[in-house]
Amino acid sequence: MLSNTPRSKVKKAAHKAQDNVDILYQVIDHSLIAHIAINEASGPVVIPMLAWRVEDKVYIHGANNSRLMRNLAKGHQTCLTFTLFDGWVLARSAFHHSAHYRSAVVFGSFTSVVDRGEKDRLLNHFIEQIAPGRCEDIRLSSDKELDATMLLSIPLTEASVKVSCGEVNDDQADLDIPVWAGFIPYKTKIGPLKPSATLAIGIDEPDYSSAYMGRWDSE
Repeated sequence: MLSNTPRSKVKKAAHKAQDNVDILYQVIDHSLIAHIAINEASGPVVIPMLAWRVEDKVYIHGANNSRLMRNLAKGHQTCLTFTLFDGWVLARSAFHHSAHYRSAVVFGSFTSVVDRGEKDRLLNHFIEQIAPGRCEDIRLSSDKELDATMLLSIPLTEASVKVSCGEVNDDQADLDIPVWAGFIPYKTKIGPLKPSATLAIGIDEPDYSSAYMGRWDSE
């Protein structure tokens, strides 16, 4: 069950709110991009960052000299948003055109992961989410690289989720207008693999499709 705090309570289109934590996890896992807010002296800034989930925490990483990372490492309150766009809703009236989407908002503050071994484990976990089995084949991070990287985590203890997937919401009086109404679905195409121009001849192509279930495109 998701939290229900003054910040996380969905007020606009409350009927689209979800309280199932598994839906929150799905939105985060499929999105991979978090838009993160910080408040600087010059004003608020929202920056997109790669983000991944391990159990009930979200992680981000960046260079030690990153202004975003330095700001968040101080423990300031922040907000992360994740969005999956699923398609357009075409109504019989201009007013009721809309969209299908899944979105999540996470509130809280980040803490630093300082243990080098734990940092290495969590960064490798991200790689394994993207490409299962890849850490067995690649050169893993050196101590120097790990020390140059800041890793932050935020717990998923305060979050909200909205899912818009309903029917066309035309007014009853507009149902007789002779115009097509329905949906334009959007689907993310993942794959097939595209080799680097520097790839040596004779290296077999790996199979990472298991990380993407039915979303993998083998064509």
